[in-house]
Amino acid sequence: MMYCLQSVLDARFGMIALIVFVSLFAVWLLFYFIPVGLWFSALVSGVRLSLLQLILMRWRKVPPSVIVSSMIESTKAGLNLDPNELEAHYLAGGNVTNVVHALVSAQKANILLDFKMATAIDLAGRDVFEAVQMSVNPKVINTPPVAAVAKDGIQLIAKARVTVRANIKQLVGGAGEETVLARVGEGIVSSIGSADSHKIVLENPDSISRVVLEKGLDAGTAFEILSIDIADIDVGKNIGAQLQMDQAQADKNIAQAKAEERRAMAVALEQENKAKAQDARAKVILAEAEVPLAMAEAFRNGNLGIMDYYKMKNVMADTAMRESISRTDKK
Repeated sequence: MMYCLQSVLDARFGMIALIVFVSLFAVWLLFYFIPVGLWFSALVSGVRLSLLQLILMRWRKVPPSVIVSSMIESTKAGLNLDPNELEAHYLAGGNVTNVVHALVSAQKANILLDFKMATAIDLAGRDVFEAVQMSVNPKVINTPPVAAVAKDGIQLIAKARVTVRANIKQLVGGAGEETVLARVGEGIVSSIGSADSHKIVLENPDSISRVVLEKGLDAGTAFEILSIDIADIDVGKNIGAQLQMDQAQADKNIAQAKAEERRAMAVALEQENKAKAQDARAKVILAEAEVPLAMAEAFRNGNLGIMDYYKMKNVMADTAMRESISRTDKK
């Protein structure tokens, strides 16, 4: 009897526990799909959102808490935003909370920024809230060392601080910080390069800032340049002297090459003359070798007599004696 009673009690306890669990799950499911708490928070904050809208947000995979909190913030700030537009921006991959923060900050700072522009900037990949903050509190960008050469050949290495603020109208499609730094560096190089002496630049570094600012370097960028301050200028190498030394060395190498070319041509000409002289001597030797043959032929033919031969020998001896005496006189 006691066993049966215990079994009945256990069955009833299990049934009650199951009913309680199912009830709690049903309540959790109800409150999940019907966010009564969010609806009540919106109601007491002056935001008119129905429970049906919140339920449909769940079905559209849009967190109702994000939309409700953004609507409460915008309503308290005096902005009139459409929850459907907030949902559409979230579904497009935008940051709804950041956009609302930016709109509230822009309104407080008297910056002209509407919802359409804010969402476009956010979807373009830029931080619209940071851009609004930069419009109120300008940002300082430090340029890397920029090397330039004045007209006197002295190299100067300058560093600048560029103070910029965001240009809201140019955030979509405008160039970024890299373009601003590149243009400022180009302006510094141009300004230093147009100076007659590096001393002028060292005496008036603010002249660089004036020249660079006059160029309108922020055109087409997402920033507005407020000021360019030269933080440091160092004297580098004497590029002009180095270039002259390099040019002199190059001229020297060219002259040496030309001299070597002329020497080679002279050596070749000398060798050619020697070859011609040797050829001439060879021809003389051949001619002299034919003289005895010609004389023998003349004797046989009777064209040369013995007395003619002796006269020729006497003439040759006299010529040799005169040459010997002339060489002795020269010594």
